[in-house]
Amino acid sequence: MRVSAKTDYALRALLEMSSRTDGRPVSAEELGRLQDIPHGFLQAILADLRKAGVVIAQRGQSGGWRMNRDPADVSVADVIRAVDGPLVSVYGVRPEAVSYNEKAEVLQLVWIAARSSLRDVFENVSLANLAAASLPDAVTARTADEDAWQPH
Repeated sequence: MRVSAKTDYALRALLEMSSRTDGRPVSAEELGRLQDIPHGFLQAILADLRKAGVVIAQRGQSGGWRMNRDPADVSVADVIRAVDGPLVSVYGVRPEAVSYNEKAEVLQLVWIAARSSLRDVFENVSLANLAAASLPDAVTARTADEDAWQPH
């Protein structure tokens, strides 16, 4: 799986917002500076997150961006879907909608299984988990296997 720059930047910007205890909005300029995210790219990402209801923009002198939902209720999967679409797609089509001939139909099962595995992690890690640097035990356990760290 490839994690896009869009997803990485979105999660980093949301971590900045989620970690703020004062609840005040933060400007896109400050988010970009704190996380080294290009401004134009960040603006597009924030617009996607706003459309998904994850963040809200506040206008005015002390305006900026802030969370629209509790960070505990926003999963990594929610963020990926907001900025990049489905967790798994096969040439732009969801795995359950892909059709193959008899020889290749087993591939559909592979794509469905891969999506299920990704969901096990991405749907169970929230922005609150990330902000607290405290992942669920089931996710942390996956990193204990030395093979998980090897580039295959």
